Amino acid sequence: MTIRFAHVNKSYGQVDALRDLDLEVDGGELLALVGPSGCGKSTALRVLAGLERPTSGRVLVDDRDVTDMPPHRRDVAMVFQDLALYPHMTVRDNVAFGPRIRREPTDTVRDRIDKVVHQLGIEGVIERYPDQLSGGQRQRVALARAMVRAPQAYLMDEPLSDLDAQLRMRARTEIVELHRAIGATTIYVTHDQAEAMTMGDRIAVLVEGRLQQVGTPAQVYDEPVNVSVAGFLGSPPMNLVPGGGVLGGEPDTIIGVRPEDLLVDAEPSGADFTAHVSVVESLGSETVLLLVCQDGTRLALRTPPRSPFRPGRELRLVVADGRRHIFGAADGRRRLTGR
Repeated sequence: MTIRFAHVNKSYGQVDALRDLDLEVDGGELLALVGPSGCGKSTALRVLAGLERPTSGRVLVDDRDVTDMPPHRRDVAMVFQDLALYPHMTVRDNVAFGPRIRREPTDTVRDRIDKVVHQLGIEGVIERYPDQLSGGQRQRVALARAMVRAPQAYLMDEPLSDLDAQLRMRARTEIVELHRAIGATTIYVTHDQAEAMTMGDRIAVLVEGRLQQVGTPAQVYDEPVNVSVAGFLGSPPMNLVPGGGVLGGEPDTIIGVRPEDLLVDAEPSGADFTAHVSVVESLGSETVLLLVCQDGTRLALRTPPRSPFRPGRELRLVVADGRRHIFGAADGRRRLTGR
């Protein structure tokens, strides 16, 4: 199933949630729709599912206009952020609710449920109620309820947001594996950059209701089209400094450097500039240094674990070859990458 938002706008009074959204999702791909809170990600899913009507524009599924079609005829299944499980129903009844409403044959539904709960590893809790489950189990039940429909597209609205970090990591791996096994078109909404980068075949970045960039994770990270994308993706995000400052460049530009592309230089003659270490953040697998330059500019630098640098230490720094990003100061658009 291919999906296209054709110049979709959605307004709530004076608030524009979506602004001229023109986006195509290829059949069978997992597209991660990412952006800061309030950027319109969930609204886009709800418009696609038929839960919201666009103010203007069209929604196309396999080149068929479904803009005015009711939700139950769109052949999509949605997993909500709050999971929306029925507390008075067992896991089995929650999973079977949709097919029963559509009056599908009991034997067929039972076989599909058995297959799906086995795939998700929740056979042992199928007679329990939602309040008797862990967060990870409830998340799997919500996925099972969507999967048992066997739709052509899955719409997932931050389904892992209530899980702890370790469980989120495991759950997102399982979702990717399930997607590959099922092969259905999937749109996964998240504000978590790690989820977007690790899960999506492609990433679509929304900021203030506008689509900023679409591409593979590597393309969007290495070649952000503007300062909005550059300043959002990455943890910590790209260092952005007005041109003519410590990172060089012309006065009408903004210079960007990823924290991992700032290098400590042991040779005084080769350094581009110096900075003092302000804060050391040890994250186990890496260390992030927060730096303050002589002109007050603050930068982040990513180093390997067990960094020898401590607060107050002066560092001589260079920018890795070819890793300086140049944006226009007036429009914020990317110009080029260079030394």
